[in-house]
Amino acid sequence: MQKDFSNELTPEVREKMKRNLVYVGIFSIIMIFAGLTSGYIVSMGDTFWVKYPLPVGFWISTAVIFLSSIFYQIALVKMRKEQQKPLRIFMVLTLIFGILFAVFQFRGYAQLVESGAHFSGPVIVTEGKYGEHVEIKYKGDFLEVNGNDFYLKGKLLNEKQWKEIHAFSKQFENIADPKGYTIKSNFPAAFVLYYQNEPLTVQDGKLMRPSGEVLEYTDMRRLQFWSWNLRDKRGDFFHKGKFGTDFKIYYKGKELTYKNRSLFYNNQILSAPLQIKANQSRDVATSYLYILTFLHLLHIAGALIYLIRMVKISFSETLTFNNTLSLKLGAIFWHFLGVLWLYLLVFLLFIH
Repeated sequence: MQKDFSNELTPEVREKMKRNLVYVGIFSIIMIFAGLTSGYIVSMGDTFWVKYPLPVGFWISTAVIFLSSIFYQIALVKMRKEQQKPLRIFMVLTLIFGILFAVFQFRGYAQLVESGAHFSGPVIVTEGKYGEHVEIKYKGDFLEVNGNDFYLKGKLLNEKQWKEIHAFSKQFENIADPKGYTIKSNFPAAFVLYYQNEPLTVQDGKLMRPSGEVLEYTDMRRLQFWSWNLRDKRGDFFHKGKFGTDFKIYYKGKELTYKNRSLFYNNQILSAPLQIKANQSRDVATSYLYILTFLHLLHIAGALIYLIRMVKISFSETLTFNNTLSLKLGAIFWHFLGVLWLYLLVFLLFIH
């Protein structure tokens, strides 16, 4: 029968062994993120790349995890002084602020989605792009687009105009159905809908060209995408806001400019092959941002489960060697995750 020597190891040896296991885990995580950040940089080389400010939620979560690490370090000081009541207080604070980190991370994701930065999406609006197939005339004037701004008579739409236009376009948001569609009523007098430069009318619940041709499923798909873009106030770009201010687009490390609904590279309008490439490009930058930050958040989630156990240990009547060792090793990993987040934030701030 094989003898178990684990109980015969000295406390120093046991601590060293467990520390080494923690360091191995940390090294593995470092290699994962080093590979991802390297892949991020390589991917920027030959594709259209979107850059925009990081959401406020990420900055708040940075302050929160920094405070959480401070609380954990104070808890360790109280542990060494055998002051159990303060130890418990600061361990609970560490856990609460760790949870708050996750909360503000998700708020950051919500802010990204609100700004049009989805996990996977195009850079340029192609399907349903305003003016390509569908336009509207509102109170006798065509709606015009520049970037993601919509104009009427050379002036930005006000809130009242937006509400009226959205109320009109909303009827087309779910209209594409292979089984057919029905328009419930005629258009309001203030609106004329144009498809491929022809005004449409409603007859027997169908949209009809001046020639009497009824719009079919493919046409309705274009109309549906067009209405989605109007709903989200998207003109030429998927990211919301003003081009050059709220977001920028780069190609091979050079910032593109935008004028008259066209992108310019090296002060020249995009060539046909580059325009096709831009239309087909996915927003890889945002995909990487989600992957990097969410993978870190998963490690935080695992550490939070361990922190709950550490809080329980802090409420023990007496602290054994194994308990104090668990608290110290947990602190090493928790501080590492805080430093890792700072690295990701700085990386994204200067590269993204």
